[in-house]
Amino acid sequence: MGPVWRGGGHGEAQLLASCYRESLRLAAENAVATVAFPAISCGVYGYPFEAAARVAITAIRTFLRDEPRIRKVYLVCYGAEGCAAYRRILAESQ
Repeated sequence: MGPVWRGGGHGEAQLLASCYRESLRLAAENAVATVAFPAISCGVYGYPFEAAARVAITAIRTFLRDEPRIRKVYLVCYGAEGCAAYRRILAESQ
């Protein structure tokens, strides 16, 4: 479960990054090579898509640099706004 957005000054980014890292760590430990993530904390938890996408992509890329067991990660978006945010952040960080 990800953090509830409370304006960004309550450690939300660190908590969200930890969700991704810990999920990937558990996947690697259990020989799971493919992982799919929804936009954790967006929606009812109120995390802005753009900020959440930036945290997710950074955390996932950082983790994967040192973890060859995870071969594929899918970022699953529900709706145009979330999808556009993830695409924008991915394009910026190429």
